[in-house]
Amino acid sequence: MTLRFAFRRALAPALVLAAIAAPVSAEPNMDKYNKSCVMCHATGAAGAPKAHDAAAWEPRMAKGMDALVASVKNGLNAMPPTGLCADCSDEEYKELITYMATSK
Repeated sequence: MTLRFAFRRALAPALVLAAIAAPVSAEPNMDKYNKSCVMCHATGAAGAPKAHDAAAWEPRMAKGMDALVASVKNGLNAMPPTGLCADCSDEEYKELITYMATSK
């Protein structure tokens, strides 16, 4: 066994544990939130659920995160496709939705 292989073999479990234990970001990319979401979700414009109004978000969250991401990507009611964030990844959409659905 080479030293390089032994090192990789010893390091692999530590990397897996570090990835599992990594803290989840408390806030999404706030630049994207401010450019794409805040326009409607801060005021409830066009029927958008207000950010941090857990009661308004509850029935939407009950649909499941995958359904919510699909709604953002495809558009829903007055919300245009991508929710004005054409460069957001699915993970970023999930972070933004979670942020808005959580009470402050």
